[in-house]
Amino acid sequence: MQEIKIGDVTVTSIIERDGPWRTPEAMFPAFDPAIGKQHLAEMDPVHYDAASSRVIITYQTFVIRTPHHTILVDTCTGEDKGYPAPMDFPKQPWLDGFAAAGLAFDQIDYVFCTHLHIDHCGWNTVLRDGRWVPTFPKAKYVFHKREYAAWEAADKRGETPPGNVWRYNCEPIVAAGQALLVDDDYMLDDLVSLTPTPGHSPCHCCVNIHSKGQRAVVTGDMMHHALQCREPDWSTIFCYDPVQAAQSRRSFLGSVADTDTIILPVHFPSPTAGRIEADGDRFRYRFRS
Repeated sequence: MQEIKIGDVTVTSIIERDGPWRTPEAMFPAFDPAIGKQHLAEMDPVHYDAASSRVIITYQTFVIRTPHHTILVDTCTGEDKGYPAPMDFPKQPWLDGFAAAGLAFDQIDYVFCTHLHIDHCGWNTVLRDGRWVPTFPKAKYVFHKREYAAWEAADKRGETPPGNVWRYNCEPIVAAGQALLVDDDYMLDDLVSLTPTPGHSPCHCCVNIHSKGQRAVVTGDMMHHALQCREPDWSTIFCYDPVQAAQSRRSFLGSVADTDTIILPVHFPSPTAGRIEADGDRFRYRFRS
């Protein structure tokens, strides 16, 4: 993704992994092959790999540089977490991208997690001398307090998904005194704030950027693929509450359709950034030119 300017704010991305991932049938339980085939044929070819019949999915972190702070939004999968296939892909590309962006770990002021799934908070921590410690020693990490509580409760029930997301990626941040546990309406300042979009996870949030009358939104996993603009009711196999996820998605898409709001979906392939167009009760995703 090329650098994007939103007023006085710049946004770039660090890609950990991209390319064909899952078939749409495996990704979306409600997928209708006839309807889906028609939608995919109308989309930019970067969204779908016809040779493998798989959708293209990117894993990336957004770097937001404001006049005051350097912020990361979502930290991909990280390393040394013991993920099984297919999440065991190489992690060096993320480290290389971080360095190429001219960044050092101690230069990060804030880390925002749209939610606490393994591919959005993995680089929160690194393994040092057998302990998980914050990767970014000077950063404050922004977690939704009820999202954090839900994962903590799941851990206590023994419900630990691959990577044990709470124990590995989240609890060490709180233990180090670097966590900010926040509510739906959290605002870092007049430039960066949250919008609640629950459903994919208990308290999923999008991250808003406002500057000089311009707006961009990092949408996390509010949607994974442009198919979900054409069919907002198609939630993924990973959604905590598929019905609520669809409601949040449709409401959000309706609120930004036919506006100048720049959309930054974490899992959309390059060039990633785009805008939403209304199309009856559906929507279209258009990459930003």
